[in-house]
Amino acid sequence: MKSGEETVPLWRQLNATAAVVMAVREGVSGTAAIESIPSELRAGVQALAFHVWRNLGRAQALRTKLASKLPPPPADALLCVALALAWQGTDAPYDMFTLVNQTVEAAKRGVSTKAQANFLNACLRRFLRERDALVASTDDDPVALWNHPLWWIKRLQNDHPQDWRVILQAANSHAPMTLRINIRKTKLADYLSLLAGSGIAARATIGGALVLERPVSVQKLPGFVVGSVSVQDAAAQMAAPLLLDGLAQLGNLRILDACAAPGGKTGHLLELTDSPVVALEIDAHRTKRIHENLARLGLAASVLTGDAARPQGWWDGQLFDAILLDAPCTASGIVRRHPDVRWLRRESDIAQLAELQKKMLNSLWRLLRPGGRMVYCTCSLFLAEGSGQVQTFLTHNTDAILLPSVGHLIPQNGALCEGVPDNHPCDYDGFYYALLQKRMV
Repeated sequence: MKSGEETVPLWRQLNATAAVVMAVREGVSGTAAIESIPSELRAGVQALAFHVWRNLGRAQALRTKLASKLPPPPADALLCVALALAWQGTDAPYDMFTLVNQTVEAAKRGVSTKAQANFLNACLRRFLRERDALVASTDDDPVALWNHPLWWIKRLQNDHPQDWRVILQAANSHAPMTLRINIRKTKLADYLSLLAGSGIAARATIGGALVLERPVSVQKLPGFVVGSVSVQDAAAQMAAPLLLDGLAQLGNLRILDACAAPGGKTGHLLELTDSPVVALEIDAHRTKRIHENLARLGLAASVLTGDAARPQGWWDGQLFDAILLDAPCTASGIVRRHPDVRWLRRESDIAQLAELQKKMLNSLWRLLRPGGRMVYCTCSLFLAEGSGQVQTFLTHNTDAILLPSVGHLIPQNGALCEGVPDNHPCDYDGFYYALLQKRMV
């Protein structure tokens, strides 16, 4: 980004990025905020916003050194955007003098920042003069060091005293593009050959997932349009096999995928079994994504719109043999893919989401036949949404048995994994999995 002509003036991208950062601070998801940006700016703003969110803790710490009091939200967002992009010096995505000049230009052209243009100019010119000393003065601030809110850092330290540093480091890395092979249409070795023939480097990782050396457009993936392959993280690919292991040979099963949108796990279930699958999603708009994904795969499910916590609104009274509950959560395990999440969430969200997870678990458990199995999973690393949730459930449901499973998956960025072909490195998001079985009467 340091060289080449910009198709859109940088000051416009900075203003739009600041608007996205401010929206997340106000409780709007980063995805929704970016989607509201004009199309000609969207790709550039997403790249800038992701960089900012991965460096926002340091930027906020530097802002406190440069400003005696908090500036108005629009000006503060623009200042933090500039500092997040500039603080690493030679590793900054733009030349620092260009970035400062364009930030000031952005302030002058912004209706809500015009009055603070001189203030921003003074802060950033001082930062250019004193960068090394200012950065050093924030090195002992854990929020600046780890680029996460302090409550988040403390929660991970308490929940994962041995692994919290690894988790935070992984959260600030770039997530790879990971593929799931549709075994109905191709084999792992065959698809690796197809990728190689297309000039796309890839390696096998845990569970037979494929990690690309570099992300590519899905249109460039051989067989994507006809459903030979899907994009899905390696950790998320564990859900369907875990649920079906030991059940698939029993013949026709009645399977429920609760909270199913956008349909990745529904598709994986249908790739692995001929049994019918009910895909449940509370958001009618998001059910469209399920239909679209299944159509590409050439598969079909019974897609219902309904609340997993209130089965009376959609359940037909027939018990399920297998239930997959990928419950709503803080998404603390997939921060490398959604770096806004750490700044979007509040500590109080954990208890609220844990209560929702509890309601879903208890409601869906009643729909499971004796001897049936349920996979409860979340893309969270917080114990309250994982092992803590399940232990509480087991205490109050004596007909539930916890079968061996993976538990909390700590995010991995290139660590060697046992059982992976050719001892390839693992690379997956943070997840929690529990496999539950209902006792026979």
